[in-house]
Formats: sequence, structure tokens, C-alpha cells
Amino acid sequence: MSSTASGAADPMSTPIFSTLGCRLNAYETEAMKELATAAGLDNAVIVNTCAVTSEAVRKAKQEIRKLRRQNPEAALIVTGCAAQVEPETFAAMPEVTRVIGNSEKMRPETWAAMTPDLIGRTEPIMVDDIMSVTETAGHLIDGFGRHRAYVQVQNGCDHRCTFCIIPYGRGNSRSVPAGVVVDQIKRLVDKGFNEVVLTGVDLTSWGADLPGTPRFGDLVMRILRLVPDLPRLRISSIDSIEADENLMQAIATEPRLMPHLHLSLQHGDDLILKRMKRRHLRDDPIRFAEEARRLRPEMTFGADIIAGFPTETEAHFENSLKLVEDCGLTFLHVFPFSPRPGTPAARMPQVKGPAIKERAARLRSAGDAALQKHLSAQIGKPHRILIENPRMGRTEQFTEVAFAADQPEGQILTATILGMAGQQLTA
Repeated sequence: MSSTASGAADPMSTPIFSTLGCRLNAYETEAMKELATAAGLDNAVIVNTCAVTSEAVRKAKQEIRKLRRQNPEAALIVTGCAAQVEPETFAAMPEVTRVIGNSEKMRPETWAAMTPDLIGRTEPIMVDDIMSVTETAGHLIDGFGRHRAYVQVQNGCDHRCTFCIIPYGRGNSRSVPAGVVVDQIKRLVDKGFNEVVLTGVDLTSWGADLPGTPRFGDLVMRILRLVPDLPRLRISSIDSIEADENLMQAIATEPRLMPHLHLSLQHGDDLILKRMKRRHLRDDPIRFAEEARRLRPEMTFGADIIAGFPTETEAHFENSLKLVEDCGLTFLHVFPFSPRPGTPAARMPQVKGPAIKERAARLRSAGDAALQKHLSAQIGKPHRILIENPRMGRTEQFTEVAFAADQPEGQILTATILGMAGQQLTA
């Protein structure tokens, strides 16, 4: 989870935005900035919340209280997944002026109604049924980031994992048409971006709601074919069980598709995976990783893994721990299980807190060791690196590289790895 906000609101300045949670939230914050600016909104604070765990909701409330103290005269608007799922909770907070839903936050007319002369005359809650939304507003956003742009190609999720509240915050899966995506990426390349990242809630479900039901791999191949000037295309998190033939072909034949994939694994034991209502079993991602590496030997993998899911025994956990080596994972995101009210997993027999904490620590330790092994193996090798700031860039495998001297920001350069420091390579 991440959070970004700055300072106190100046009545003559643009609004302050605070973003909690996922990369997609950060992406949508950039869209809201454009919409709020176009509407002439000022002296306002907007908190874009996350609902993935109870802890995420607690942090959202904490952030709201802090920003109200810093900005006592500003309108304080709450949006995002927690606002969508629990609008009354946030509307009842004395600090909050208005609550708007995930669909509403992407509409120009919503922000037009947030001007000082209108904000007191509209309902305090503007949250509709997210399940009725059939389009995603990706065409509103031209990407963000100084040197790496993110393009939302999909939103929502049709699956109902027992630990997850996100479908109720994001709605059902819906896709941005391929032509709209390609046009966006062409604009971004024209603006000078050297890398584009495809993002969404459930990326590999892209296309199921579009005419002809194209697959995600079709979109990837189309982008690479129709935007020949794009140097680097990167995929964010995928569900490997839904990797289609064209995605595998892109991995095998397209050097502009970056050799790094983040896998939504969640666990390494078949029984727990079934209780999570996941779509894969333990051996499925292992086979996928082996095949992807056969097609592209330099392929690296990150993964999400939950520690301490309800009913998890030590033997179940050991299967998750072994998955780090069996899948050849390099970057690990470990989530200690936190029951989310409204999900089936919250009603299951819970693992005790100290055991969850201890297992999460062991997973993180295994992840740290795997990353160190990867870093060590890069020493002496040349890498093509996208420079993100004068002293830091990332390889095609998304590994950070620190430089001793300033480099040209936004450019892709080739450098030999000299060593490693902490969780970074040095060049």
C-alpha cells in the first residue's frame, strides 16, 4: 500500500490529492487531477482510498483526520474502493464533506458539482451501484509518471475470491477497446515516453466483454505491431492460469515486451487455494514459469502471497514458502492475512496473529534471499536501463540500478553492472 499527499491546501492552489493502495488508484488520481483542474476546483483535499483489508480502511480514516487537521477550511472529498464499499462510514466522519464512488470519480460532471457554490447543495454521498457500470473510463487518461506511463486497459473483476472485497469496490470486469488503447499509447510515445505499462484489476480477463471476445495476448501483440516506435511494453500483475497463446508468443518473440511478470499467486497449497476460491492449483504457476523461462530465459517473476489465511497449518504454509524456489520468484509482495468484513474468509476459522506475523516474516526473508541471488547473478552483465532519475534506473527485468554519476533522465542506456548495494544493482 502506498500513500502520497503534500502539505496544506492554499485557497488559490490546485487541490491536494492523497492516494492509498494500488497502482490503478494512483493512475486514477492522475485522471481526477485533470478533471478537478478542468472544473476549476480549488481549496479542496481528495483522498483516494483502498479497501483491500480492514487495515487499509483504518489507514484511510487516519489519513482523512490528518489532512483535515492540516486543512481545516478545505472541502474534503473521499473516493476510491473503501468509499464505494462503505460510503456511510465515511460520510459519518465529521471531517468529510463529500463521498463519491469509483465510477463517479471518473466523470467530468461529478467534479463540476464540487465547486464551492455547488458543493453545499448536492447530496453528501454520490455512490451508485458499481455492478451496473459497463464501461471503463480509460480514454480519459493519457498516462502518468515522468518517464514510465501507465495505461488502464481493464477495470473490475468477475471472480469472487473469498478474501477479496475489490469486486464490490470496482464492479464487474470491463475492457477498454483495443483501438482506444493503441491510440493512447501512440500519444504517449509522441510525448516522449519510452516505456508503457498495461494495468488493470484483472488484466488477463481483458476482452471477454468486447465483440469477438479477444484475449489479452491479442491486445499485447496488436500494440507491439501498431506502435513500432514504442521501445518498451510492460505488463503489471497477471493471473498466469489465463495466459493465452498469443501472450506466450509475445513472450517468446517480442524483445520489446519486458521480461518481468508479477503473478497473482496468493498461496502455494492446493487446499488453501480452493478455500480462497482461486482458479489455479499449486502446479499451474510452476508450469507457467518454467514455460515462460524456456521461451525467454531472462524472464523474472514477482508474486503476491498471503501469509496466515484462515485454516492455514504449518504444512500448508511450507508449500507457500517452497513456492518461492519452485516458481523461481525474484520479487515478493507478502500480505499478512487481515480479515475483511463482508468476505467469506472473514467468517472462517482464523490463524492466530503471532503465527501470521511469524510466517509473513519467513516469507519476506525467503523473498529477500531470492532477490539477493538475482542481483548477484547480474554482476558483470550488460543491461538496458530506463533512467528514472539522475542516479537511478530500472533494467528490463524491473531491477533497480543505482549510478555514481548523473545520467540522462527518461533515456534508455546500456551499462555493465558493477556490483550490488542493498536491494539495488550498481553501475
